[in-house]
Amino acid sequence: MSGALKDLCVADFDATVAKGVTVVDFWAPWCGPCKMQTPILEKVAEAVAGRAVIAKVNVDDNRELAVKFGIRSIPALLIFKDGQVTQTLVGLQQAAVLVQAIAAAG
Repeated sequence: MSGALKDLCVADFDATVAKGVTVVDFWAPWCGPCKMQTPILEKVAEAVAGRAVIAKVNVDDNRELAVKFGIRSIPALLIFKDGQVTQTLVGLQQAAVLVQAIAAAG
């Protein structure tokens, strides 16, 4: 995985999303669309560097977070602004959609 994407777990989740704009991709290694989402997220991370954090949460390893945010289908991308969810996108998302959502949240 690219260094531009941050892996999150229960221990560092709240601190990461607390300030600024953060996009969190809830995914699993067995999910085909999730695998297709990763390179798109890497491009988005480059495009929004310094304006937003792009992070990933493996739902198999972090079930508590998936339950907390009501994740029923993956990939699910939650956009946070200062710790609050501002938008939820479910399914494979294109880079332009994500960049626009980040701009709207910022």
